Amino acid sequence: MTTPPPDRPTLSAFGLLWLGQLVTLLGSGLTAFSLGVWTYQRTGSVTEFGLITLCAVAPVVVLAPLAGVLVDRWDRRWVMIVSDSVAALCTLGLLLLYTSGRLEVWHVYLLVCLSAVTSAFQESAFSAATTLLVEERHLGRASGMVQLAQAAGRTLAPPVAGALFVSYGLETAMVLDLVSFLFALGTELAVRIPAPPRSEEGERARALGWRANLTFGWRYILARPLLLSLLGFFSVVNFTLGLAEVLVTPLVLRMEAPDRLGWVLGFCGLGMIGGSGVMSVWGGPRQRLIGIIGAGVLYGVCLMLAGLHPSLLLVTVAGFGMMFFNPPMAACSQALWQSTVPADLQGRVFAVRMAVCWASMPLAYVLGGPLADGLFEPLMMPGGALASSVGAVLGVGPGRGIALLLLVLGLMPMGASLALLLSRPDLRPDTAVPPSAAPPDPAIHPF
Repeated sequence: MTTPPPDRPTLSAFGLLWLGQLVTLLGSGLTAFSLGVWTYQRTGSVTEFGLITLCAVAPVVVLAPLAGVLVDRWDRRWVMIVSDSVAALCTLGLLLLYTSGRLEVWHVYLLVCLSAVTSAFQESAFSAATTLLVEERHLGRASGMVQLAQAAGRTLAPPVAGALFVSYGLETAMVLDLVSFLFALGTELAVRIPAPPRSEEGERARALGWRANLTFGWRYILARPLLLSLLGFFSVVNFTLGLAEVLVTPLVLRMEAPDRLGWVLGFCGLGMIGGSGVMSVWGGPRQRLIGIIGAGVLYGVCLMLAGLHPSLLLVTVAGFGMMFFNPPMAACSQALWQSTVPADLQGRVFAVRMAVCWASMPLAYVLGGPLADGLFEPLMMPGGALASSVGAVLGVGPGRGIALLLLVLGLMPMGASLALLLSRPDLRPDTAVPPSAAPPDPAIHPF
């Protein structure tokens, strides 16, 4: 095992940077939740409420390739500093408009879009910087810590924001968000991120010009079957996860248990925190592809369990397991990408991965309702086409069509796991030949 150079930052430098990201994720979660509640109370429209999510996702999907090119060309620490500064200014603008009584819904859409633009740069820079701050053997743990920060933001921010909104209003959430940005900026200023070592692929890509570099990440992934398989696998996983998030609330409510919905969602959040915590301590298996495949199969099993029987306990256990196995999949994948892609190419390549994975979630949000209400629920109602066959096993009535859809969704990550296993005979990614040692790729060669 090689020893990093003496001037290479230690894991503690990454830990400080990670702490700043954890705090700002919590702060941003407070504002995001509170803005959603404010918008819904102001308009009474589910469509306008949902547009906030679209505004937060669409700019990332569209601009991620450009962000990746710039992240690879610029100092990654300063990309993070500028991105967080602009995001803080967006929050400050919302706060000033709100306190002056002039905040309108279109202001929210505009500034959420601008903040999403900064997140495209910030996330690409942070992912690429992690490789430079952490030794390869600790990448699994670092990825687990990133998952833990995201889990904490998703789990802790909504209930805290709800309490703050009821007691103190939108203003308090935004003030705390600004304080979190200041903390994150302090950690970014305190940490030194070294420049990435230059690779042969990186030098060839520099000679191609801007237009070719915008599509470089795509061509790089398409030329490498392992990375392309991982991208396809996680597109399937994120799509099923998005659908599950849409379906779990009506599934529980149709069991006539509205007072228990909070408990179910809370245990789902605890599962994500638990899985992230395990990865932060353990770091995952040495054969990371095996970790992805194994967790993918177990994730699919948990999805299917949620639909097997109309039991609130079963749905709660399945939700906990589903979210528990998601962080190991993501952390092992992140470590595998970081150890495979040369550091000076990671901005462009990771940006494409982020755009594809983010795009599958809104697609799931759009399709979830029509699939459940327009197709699967009628099939499983008394007299429905599947009531006498599948209904004899799953039951018939309200919610059983959603249960059938969850069973179908559970098969998708299991099938994707099998496809990933069959598409990669060599299950030792840590010993795979690095891309920089491979023959020149005609798709990215300057000639």
